[in-house]
Amino acid sequence: MAVLGTGIMGAPMARNLCSAGLDVRVWNRTRAKAEPLAEAGARVAGSPGEAVEGADVVLTMLHDGPATAETVRAAAPGLRSGAVWLQCTTAGLEGLAQLAPLARELGLTFVDAPVLGTRAPAEAGQLLVLAAGPEHARAEAAPVLEAIGSRTVWAGEEPGAATRLKLVCNSWVLAVTHGTAEAMALADGLGVDPQDFLDAVEGGSLDMGYLRIKAGAIRSRDFTPSFAVGTAEKDARLIIAAGEEAGVRMDVAAAGAERFRRAAELGHADEDMAASYYASFPESGGPAGS
Repeated sequence: MAVLGTGIMGAPMARNLCSAGLDVRVWNRTRAKAEPLAEAGARVAGSPGEAVEGADVVLTMLHDGPATAETVRAAAPGLRSGAVWLQCTTAGLEGLAQLAPLARELGLTFVDAPVLGTRAPAEAGQLLVLAAGPEHARAEAAPVLEAIGSRTVWAGEEPGAATRLKLVCNSWVLAVTHGTAEAMALADGLGVDPQDFLDAVEGGSLDMGYLRIKAGAIRSRDFTPSFAVGTAEKDARLIIAAGEEAGVRMDVAAAGAERFRRAAELGHADEDMAASYYASFPESGGPAGS
């Protein structure tokens, strides 16, 4: 099989596929990001076409829909007719409208398969895969899905069903991220000990593990990316576009996209999306005394 895209998510997914005993070839636009996977047993390819040559399953985990379309077109000479294309990139509805027809054009069996989870679940093989695709592709995809995820939720056979579900899930993830970041920023701005806030909600209906994880990143100022600000802004704009297409106003998502934009402008584009925190201090880059 082949993995195209070995960034924050693609690299650990490929590593888990190797650990599961699958024959894996990998490609990344920046080859240096793919080369460490050779130690896990992957074969590093010099081009998308070389990576996919003869592969029964091709998994894409790239930045967005256009990058995915460009890469798969570049891979076309090596693609096997009838191969299963597991499309895991968060491409949005507009991106999917390009990718599904491309699969038909190239004779591929398309499975819309975005994932829920960040770097740590990807490393542990504990992603939640949201999938939509033809029934006959499920058996061939099963070993791959079992290696990268803890479970797979099949949303239907129609490509797009999984992407729509992913956009709904991401709207919640991003809202909680911004809520945590703003609460922590307000605490710092008002001189409130953030631990007092966390103690106040502990164990109640307002508490959650995700709050603790993102609050911990903000308090430690350790923004090692599990999901980067720049990518989160891209996803927020996909959510807004999907809402517009459906006639649904996404006011919180729109405000959140602007927060990510400001954080990126302040130099945090490649940091974890918890760095939305800094968007609360656009003039100073942080609270007084930070």
